[in-house]
This record gives sequence, C-alpha cells and structure tokens, in this order.
Amino acid sequence: MNALVQVAAEESENPLIPPIPELVIGLIAFAIVFIFLAKKLLPNINRVLEERREAIEGGMEKAEATQAEAQQVLEDYRAQLADARHEAARLRQEAQEQGAALIAEMRAEGQRQREEIIAAGHSQIEADRKQAAQTLRQDVGRLATDLAGRIVGESLEDVARQSRTIDRFLDELEAKATDGSKAEAGR
Repeated sequence: MNALVQVAAEESENPLIPPIPELVIGLIAFAIVFIFLAKKLLPNINRVLEERREAIEGGMEKAEATQAEAQQVLEDYRAQLADARHEAARLRQEAQEQGAALIAEMRAEGQRQREEIIAAGHSQIEADRKQAAQTLRQDVGRLATDLAGRIVGESLEDVARQSRTIDRFLDELEAKATDGSKAEAGR
C-alpha cells in the first residue's frame, strides 16, 4: 500500500511545479548569483562599456577636431598660396614697369647722347668748313694776286688792297653759288 500511496501522491503532483524546498534553494542560489553579478560583475561591465563609449565618442570628437583643424590648415595654406600668387604677380608687374621705365630712360639717354654727338659733329663740321674757307681764301687770294701780278706785269704787294680785292671776289663767288643753289631748289 505504501507503494500505492506514493504512486497516487506522485500522480497528484504537477510536473511543472517543482517541490517547495527545491524552489526555495533555487531562489536563494539565484539571489546569491544575482547579488554577486549586481555587486561585482555588473559595475565592471558598466565601467568597461562606459570607457568604450567615451573612447568611441572621444575618438569621434578627436577625429572631428582633427578634421576641422586639417580643414583650417588647408584653408590657411590656400590663403597663403593665393597671397603668394598675388605677391608674385605684383612683383612681376613691378619688374615689368621698372623694365619699361629703364628702357625708356635708356632710350632717352641714347637720344640725348645722339643729339650731343650730332651737335658736336655739326659744330666740328662748321669749324672745319670755316677753317677750310679761311685757308681757301688765303690760298685763292695768294694765287689770284700772283696771277694778277703776272698778267699786269707788276707786283701787287699791297696787303690791304689784296685783302679787299680777294674778299670782294670770294663774296661774288659765294653770291653766285647761293643764287645757283636757290635756282636749282626752285626747279
């Protein structure tokens, strides 16, 4: 009978509901594990997760800051490059202007020197012409006096008379030469 009571008692028990002492021991063991996890393991896990989150956020912030700094450096570089290009263009323009001014100055100096050389040449030609005319007057006068003396048969040694005669003769020749050149120019 005992066996029958046990079988009947077993049949009356629900297999889904555990016996009370096992349930109490299970709940106590669960509470111990839960308390251990909550007190020891969970704060460490939360701390590691928080550090990881801060590292990720800090890395993203650092990356954003680095990217912003790189963008600023790039903009500064571009601005410096633009300034350098403007400065180079300005220096080229100044050099061209200075070159043009130097060329104009050298041309003016060359023109001035040319004018001086031409003026000196003209004055030298005029001086040579006057000297040649003076020498020619003297030579022509001497030859004319000698020739006139031979034709007349007497010596014409009066210097004042010779000078006047020679000057008059040469003036007449110059007047004829001037009249002839004007007549040719008029044609």
